[in-house]
This record gives sequence, C-alpha cells and structure tokens, in this order.
Amino acid sequence: MGRRNNEIEPTRFSSFILLSVGLISCALVYACVSLVLRTSGNSSVSDLGSLALVGEDVDGGGKGDLGGGSGRCCRGIDNLELWGAAVKWGSDFKFNSSEECCNACKAMCTGNDGPCLCDTWVFCGNREACGSKFGECWLKKQKDTMQPDRQEEGEKVSWTSGIIFGKGEGIIGMKTKYGTLHIKLLPDCAPYSVAYILQLLTLRHCAGCQFYRAESRGESWDSEGNHIKNAPLGPPFALIQGTLETVATSFKKIPTEDCPTIRRGSVAWIGSGPEFFVSLANHDEWKNSYTVFGSVLPEDMNIAEKIAHLPTKPDVWNNINVSVLEEAIPLVIQRIKTSHGDITTGVKTD
Repeated sequence: MGRRNNEIEPTRFSSFILLSVGLISCALVYACVSLVLRTSGNSSVSDLGSLALVGEDVDGGGKGDLGGGSGRCCRGIDNLELWGAAVKWGSDFKFNSSEECCNACKAMCTGNDGPCLCDTWVFCGNREACGSKFGECWLKKQKDTMQPDRQEEGEKVSWTSGIIFGKGEGIIGMKTKYGTLHIKLLPDCAPYSVAYILQLLTLRHCAGCQFYRAESRGESWDSEGNHIKNAPLGPPFALIQGTLETVATSFKKIPTEDCPTIRRGSVAWIGSGPEFFVSLANHDEWKNSYTVFGSVLPEDMNIAEKIAHLPTKPDVWNNINVSVLEEAIPLVIQRIKTSHGDITTGVKTD
C-alpha cells in the first residue's frame, strides 16, 4: 500500500507541472500574437495614409519590380518595332529574353563621352508569332533618340522595343516662371511613361500642364531628404504635385512600371497618371507604390524647394490635410540641347 502511495504522489505533481507549463505557453503565445497584430495594424494605417496623401487615384499603384534605379531595369514596349541603323544583326544575334537583349544594348553604352554606340534594341520573343525570327535581337542606332523612328506598332506586331539614354542624354526641362527643372528620363525602367513624355515634346505648348500643390519638408526631413528620427511623416509631405495632361493630347492610362522606393528628386505618377509629383524627401514609408519615370538633377532641387514654399491654402483629400497652391503654376515641357553629355540652355527646335 505504501508503495502505491509513492506512485500516486509523483503522478499528482506531474499533472500540476504539466498544467503550469501549458498555461505559461498559452500566455506566451497570446503575447506574441498580440504584438504581431498590433504592429501589423499600425503599419497598415501608416501605409494607407501615405498612399492617400498625394492624390485621389491610388488604385493604379502597384509594387512592380523592386529595382532601385535605371541601372537595374531593362524594360521595353510590346507590339512595337523601332527602326534605325543596325549595329548588331538580329539574324546572327539571339537571346532567350528581351531583358538579355536590352542588356546587350546597355553594354555598348558605358562611355563617359559622346552618345551610345547602341541606343535602341528590338527583340522578337513570341515563339509562335516570330517563327524563325524567335529570339532575334537587333541592336540599332537612332538619328535622334528623343524622337525614335517607329517602323510599325499594334497587336499584330510581334516585336518588343526599347531605347537607352547614355550619360547626359534623355534630359528634358519642366520650365516654370521660377526656373527650369532638368529631369533625367528612365526609359529602361518606365518605357511607356517616357514614350508619353516624348510625345509631349512634339507639341508647341503643354496647355493644362501645371503644378497645383506644394508642401515643404517641414521639420520632418533634413536638407538631403533624410527623415529626422521620431519626426512625423506629414503633413507637410515634402512634395510638389501637378498634372501632365494637355488639352491637345488624349491621355491614356499609363500601366504600372518600375516602382522603386521614392527618393529625393524622384518624379513619379500618381496611380496611372496624368497626375504626378516631384519628391523633396526620401519616402521609405510609401513602400513601392508609384511608377518612377524620371529624376530631377540635384542642382535643380532648389527650384522645387522654392515652389514648395510658395503661398498655399489648406484642403482635405481622402481625409488627408494637404496644401494647395494659391495660384497654379503653368509648366512647359522642353527638350534640352546636349553636347557630349553637357547640358546647354534652350529648346532644341531642329
């Protein structure tokens, strides 16, 4: 009997220990789950607020590729065949993807002086439609990369084409009465966006193009665009915003293209355009939400800052407090003359 008692007591203590361990485990799991949910909830609120702060249309934004800039992108426009003098014959030069073809063109555009040896690539990547031409990669040279020669386009065209801008090339001006913002276009990251901008260059005027919203960096970002620790993320939201829709051109929504993290100087669409903004700060909190099609040259950011400090009036968009310019600022899209990578003043008219 005594032996049985000795067997019963350990069993009773074991049950108590197991019960205690179970309760402690449950408490730990609950604490971890609560922390995760609380952190996730805060991030969601922050992200939604950031997406809404630059305009009404936020549905078009997507994550896209996580490329950090032009050097990491190689995109083209489908169903388009660009013409030009061939520097590599596609019949003897084949790849498995348009990206490889694009990179082959980029490899011929690494010099610091003068134009690229290759500024246009044309690839046939639809096996059924291309037939024996499948995989052909034609590397070409345009007479004028800002007005590329189009052979044909449309659904029946099996080619994908893209253009490459070398150092000092592919720069446009957004002229305002406060100065001209020189912007380096990124056709390898946002080819559809850049094609639209090049279309605007062919117009004598950009009627309707303007900046209408301006918000400074406030006390949340330093002069280099870095966020100050523990400072709010707005308002103000460190940007100037406008539209590139002109009464002379029927605007078609721009597809989501490369959406890197917004940096100081980034020029990006809001949704599918034509609303756009120039960022005055590094906005890591906006994640990868906006197609970036250009970047303001650093020496011109003082002009953007000047616009951001013009008189404004308060407004509310999507429950977000914003600052709208008291007087909208018309802008003109200009082509900037370049010579061996050096920017000169004036609009090229020839």
